[in-house]
Order: sequence, then C-alpha cells, then structure tokens
Amino acid sequence: MTREEFEELVAEALDRIPPELTRLMDNVAVFVEDEPPAGSPELLGLYEGTPLTDRGEWYAGVLPDRITIYRGPTLRMCESHEDVVAETEVTVVHEIAHHFGIDDARLHALGYG
Repeated sequence: MTREEFEELVAEALDRIPPELTRLMDNVAVFVEDEPPAGSPELLGLYEGTPLTDRGEWYAGVLPDRITIYRGPTLRMCESHEDVVAETEVTVVHEIAHHFGIDDARLHALGYG
C-alpha cells in the first residue's frame, strides 16, 4: 500500500469520528510517518502533548499536540487490505482518546488496545 493510500485511510478514519467529539478536539495535528522512532519498531501510533483533561489556565501559546500514525508497522502486522483499514481505525481512535485523557488500560478494556 502506498503512502498516499495509507494517508487516505487515516483521513477516512478521522472522518468517522463523531462530529460531537471532533468539535471538542483542540490544538492537535495528525501526521502519518513511515516508521516509528528507533527502539519502538512495532508502535502503530503515538500521541504527544497535553491531554484536554490536564490543561488548565496555564495552557496557552503551546505547539499543537501531535498524533502520529505509523504506516510500516501497520502494514507488516496486517494480512489483508481489510485488516489495514480496521487496524488504522483502531489506532486513530486510540490516539485521539489519549488527547481526551483516556489511558491505555481503559482503551484496552474498551477494545482499542
């Protein structure tokens, strides 16, 4: 799958996020990279920033939170196009949930592990 096709899958997954949630997202940007940082070869996605639940009066003038979805590990772990579509959607939801302050334990319990 080309990078452009994978980026389209990420965009489609973002489009499936309910509007009432996307309206609440604040100061966050989503990126697609081919590979995760060295030392994390199986990482599918990464949220970097300050979750909405941790922001206070001090939160101003900061760079946007960053959600990165990694193409390489996703393609390596999936056996079919349908698997890539499903895994990409799970990863996008997982990382957006971190933006809302939901931790990994809760995400795993909800099936977004």
